[in-house]
Amino acid sequence: MEKDASQKLQELAKDWEEILDGFFQQVTMRSEQILVIGCSTSEVFGHRIGQGSSLDVAEVLLPPLLDHVRKKGIYLAVQGCEHINRALVVEETCAERYGLEIVTVRPALHAGGAMTVKAWELFSSPVMVECIQGHAGIDVGDTFIGMHLRPVVIPIRIHVKELGEAHLTLARTRPRLIGGPRAVYE
Repeated sequence: MEKDASQKLQELAKDWEEILDGFFQQVTMRSEQILVIGCSTSEVFGHRIGQGSSLDVAEVLLPPLLDHVRKKGIYLAVQGCEHINRALVVEETCAERYGLEIVTVRPALHAGGAMTVKAWELFSSPVMVECIQGHAGIDVGDTFIGMHLRPVVIPIRIHVKELGEAHLTLARTRPRLIGGPRAVYE
């Protein structure tokens, strides 16, 4: 790998740790809740989404995220691209816990993306599901993870707005507020 690419990856790793620290400082997740990530590794390096998938970027981003997820005892759902209908890689225990329907597709670099390929490799018992209702999310490169989050999404703001050249969106969810003028909310 050329030196420029190596330096870019080192910078990404540093920025990613800062993003993860900022995210988890603001988002409290209970054990076994679901964090959804969608990440265009193409966008991170300034390519059009789906036009430059990079396993090198996935190798920089996924392991530290998995460390955070495992320490917190939460599940990670890694969203694939539109070529697999944005299906997600999850641990089989997550699918069982939430009664998710497992689908038959295996992520590939250009049909799923680098992050799903890497998740399939690093998860202990990976399966694919077509839909999920996550409790929080990280969207790198406008991959539109909103379809996989629970209703009432709350944006999370940190000082970092991009990862590499990809737009960054962070979110958590909360239960709906229901009732009328007499309702009481905590």
